[in-house]
Amino acid sequence: MGYPQVILRKGKEVSVLRKHPWIFSGAIFKVPKQIEDGQVVEIQSADGIFLATGHYQGGSSIAVRILSFTENEINTDFWKAKLKNAIEFRRSVGLPSSETNAYRLIHGEGDGLPGIVIDIYNDVAVVQCHSLGIYRASEDIAAALAQVTGKTLDSIYLRCRDTMPEHTGEELSGDKFIKGNREETTIVENGIKFLINVVKGQKTGFFLDQRENRKLLGSYSSGKTVCNCFSYTGGFSLYSLMAGARSVESVDISQQAVALLDENLKLNDFGGSHTSVCNNVMHYLASEETGTFDIVVVDPPAFAKSLHKRHNAVQAYKRLNQLAIKKVKKGGFLFTFSCSQVVGTQLFYDTIVAAGIESGRSVRVVASLSQGPDHPVNLFHPEGHYLKGLILCID
Repeated sequence: MGYPQVILRKGKEVSVLRKHPWIFSGAIFKVPKQIEDGQVVEIQSADGIFLATGHYQGGSSIAVRILSFTENEINTDFWKAKLKNAIEFRRSVGLPSSETNAYRLIHGEGDGLPGIVIDIYNDVAVVQCHSLGIYRASEDIAAALAQVTGKTLDSIYLRCRDTMPEHTGEELSGDKFIKGNREETTIVENGIKFLINVVKGQKTGFFLDQRENRKLLGSYSSGKTVCNCFSYTGGFSLYSLMAGARSVESVDISQQAVALLDENLKLNDFGGSHTSVCNNVMHYLASEETGTFDIVVVDPPAFAKSLHKRHNAVQAYKRLNQLAIKKVKKGGFLFTFSCSQVVGTQLFYDTIVAAGIESGRSVRVVASLSQGPDHPVNLFHPEGHYLKGLILCID
């Protein structure tokens, strides 16, 4: 195939043989002089044995993101095969369905495609790039996506500015439509309608990874008072209202998010009392009386996206959950989450333990939660398990 050859240091092939999809810069012995960032390269052991094919990124701690552990040409047929496999997998877990038409089609390493996320919102797809190699191939990937999905997609939108590594050293053309131009669409998730804006919304437009956890919250909510913190556009709030919650308060610091939440309420016309609160969640929880709600949901944005910010993030999670625990009535529940990849499962659990101790309440773990099945974790890439959650009973 003639791809430039990147040679590993002796003994550094072990992680590749174990199918880990990242090669770190310290494992590399030799790189061709004329290689370009984002280029497809062939990985060889120190003994000259083929190991994998992937995208090269100089200046990054992750020097190569592996696309294939076999000798494949990375072309349109390659992308189509990967997309078809992802479509079949989603069908096997019931997505899409008559009740749900929004889901993640490609989840990076979980689908064997490091550096790319593709989310489907009814008739609009969002392609999100996390590496220069994927960015350069994005139009080919979008063309393959249009082919394998047929006429089901009206628009395909490319988002990259907020997700690309800062050290790419390349001027990006920016977010853009590759096909069509539909910014807004209405999705259905487990029978609940949501208005999605793929251009202005956070991430790709919605937090699809919480679908199963939103549904689970609904099963706890009938007749209950619920507080949804960091409510964004109201996902958890709407599930509680659909399930018959007596009242729901939704708290978010973004006026734009609160306005869209109110639009989603109108779309569904559920019963029950609802109050939207535009406020800093920490300030809001600190001002509320103790034991106010039957259920509190805490689903904050990532407090840490790098290791050097992890300590401060842990302190923020502890303070947040300490406040949240105090707001739960005796016998009520706290649904608490962290989506920070650098805050692992054990550290998250230990942080919640510390929050429980400082709250002075008795706390029991009811369930551990994670991301939905359309966000699969590659067995050989545990870093892909980023969403951690706990249901706690507060006595």
